[in-house]
Amino acid sequence: MSNDTKPGARIAKVLARAGIASRRGAEEIITAGRVAVNGKVIDSPALNVTEADRITVDGKPLAAPEPERLWLYHKPIGLVTTDRDEKDRKTIYDALPEDLPRVMSVGRLDINSEGLLLLTNDGGVKRKLELPSTGWMRRYRVRINGRPTDATLEPLRRGVTLEDGERFQPMQITLDRQQGANAWLTVGLREGKNREIRRAMESVGLVVNRLIRVSYGPFQLGDLKPGAVEEVRRRIVRDQLGLEPEVKPTGTATKARPQRRRPRR
Repeated sequence: MSNDTKPGARIAKVLARAGIASRRGAEEIITAGRVAVNGKVIDSPALNVTEADRITVDGKPLAAPEPERLWLYHKPIGLVTTDRDEKDRKTIYDALPEDLPRVMSVGRLDINSEGLLLLTNDGGVKRKLELPSTGWMRRYRVRINGRPTDATLEPLRRGVTLEDGERFQPMQITLDRQQGANAWLTVGLREGKNREIRRAMESVGLVVNRLIRVSYGPFQLGDLKPGAVEEVRRRIVRDQLGLEPEVKPTGTATKARPQRRRPRR
């Protein structure tokens, strides 16, 4: 049986799940000759391994990976969704609880937007949630300045093309209520382009002055307070994402210590 067809998972994915590095970084570690499988140094990431294989990095046994986990986070206004910022603005990683393990955000919310942001400890989960093919609806409560009519919003429901040629897919838009000089809308979209709602609204002469993401697919913001984090139950994550049931490790790997999440600079 070749390495490509051997049961198990690619070695780079296993290293990434154990928190050694990103998958690309893990491939670089492998090609540098720092990884051994069952006592033999490997120099190619084209290898599948199972939990029975003994993996070491720089001579140290690989820690067992944590299961895929997912958290709901109510991002407040004023935080950048990145692990570092060239303008030295405060990021979500400066505000997350210290006992949270190393996490990645699923997509982004811009500094002036708030609401539901998903966090995960697993790169595969992040990619799955962000794939356009997943097609999950993201819903937002949007406050705009002005008095829009259905005629004003109809181009957005059909899909608009900006002056620079960028195309936005059709949005689901409901005009909820007029409140003085502002109107509240509910907006649903299946894309996640940079500042998509704000730019789309500007294209029809509307200015967004508040934007709150209230759901991402089946995951809801609910009553989660700004700045609060809540873990999604493992069973729900597994069912919604179609993940394999958790298997107890049978190899010689050791259990990883929980890692504190620290913002990178």
